[in-house]
Amino acid sequence: MISKRSARITAPVILLLCLTLSQGLAIAASWGHLDTANLELRSAAVSVADDQGRRIVARNAQTVRPIASITKLMTAIVVLDSGVDLDEPITITDADRDRIRHSRSRIRVGRAHLPRRELLLIALMSSANRAAAALGRTTFPGGTESFVAAMNRKARQIGMSDSQFADATGLDAGNQASADDLVRLVREAGRYPLIREFTTTSDAFVRPYDGAGDMGFRNTNPLVNNPLWQLELSKTGYINESGRCLVMQVQMHGRRIYVVLLGSVGRLTPVGDSNRLRKWITAELGL
Repeated sequence: MISKRSARITAPVILLLCLTLSQGLAIAASWGHLDTANLELRSAAVSVADDQGRRIVARNAQTVRPIASITKLMTAIVVLDSGVDLDEPITITDADRDRIRHSRSRIRVGRAHLPRRELLLIALMSSANRAAAALGRTTFPGGTESFVAAMNRKARQIGMSDSQFADATGLDAGNQASADDLVRLVREAGRYPLIREFTTTSDAFVRPYDGAGDMGFRNTNPLVNNPLWQLELSKTGYINESGRCLVMQVQMHGRRIYVVLLGSVGRLTPVGDSNRLRKWITAELGL
């Protein structure tokens, strides 16, 4: 059973009352007039767009680069599209070990077992790599190889023409995409209520071991607990080759906005860039 405390942020009632349709259209029409000279972002690649596909900010947005655990959004999409039983218990096996970066995990091989739904939760919320690997291994009869093929088919279907996927975790630097393609991925992932819920859950407790207590996991994006942000979807990622990455679907001033920040050097740079972006949009729109 999952016990979780979710960050639920409700926009101030006064904002909802004051925001009219004409204001929303004015905001959408004004993106091209925003002065990016006043915006200092430190991420190497940036793509920010609204739900109509209108670009707000872009930098190296078509450069293909490793995307680390942002990959797990596609993992979740493929799992959910497959129709596989989310309540089926899955045991973590030796095949789920990280043999690329040799990262550690509290989810122990041969001992940990969780329902597929909870593996999906901790893979999306806390970026648990063994959970993602187990999802890729068990979704199709053909195992991980069939799963990765399905990831790449889905990428083509949603127009991610500059992308490729190599595993279910993002640990393989062969998982690559452009920032513009990741806007497409975030938009598609946002169509799945369970992905929206799990990626914006602040923390959760699961019980992977018989006879043991609950094990806590936390969201890797601190913005889920920030009342200034209305997050609808979120995913972080990091490997050496990718730098720090963050993608989000957010509500901002009555508009749905997709934010992709890739290749940051500092651990908190994506969060800093996100806050600078929010303040810049607010100031430029005079809101």
